[in-house]
Amino acid sequence: MTSARVRLTFPEELIRQPVLARLVREFDVVPNIRQAKIEEAVGWVVCELDGDDAAVDRALEWLRTSGVQVDRLSDPLES
Repeated sequence: MTSARVRLTFPEELIRQPVLARLVREFDVVPNIRQAKIEEAVGWVVCELDGDDAAVDRALEWLRTSGVQVDRLSDPLES
């Protein structure tokens, strides 16, 4: 099991999409949301993704290819 601390920045076209729900369903990872700010044009979420090492890696790669900016953090409360 691993826990990846990340800041996910969503472009406007993904703001209303159930991206985190897809992560749970398709990659079997559990997001623990620590901070978030969602606006009309952009949104970001700081979270910890828990799960199998390979599943977390696949989930992060899927986020990147879907257009989400993924920044790994060293502190879960970093913003």
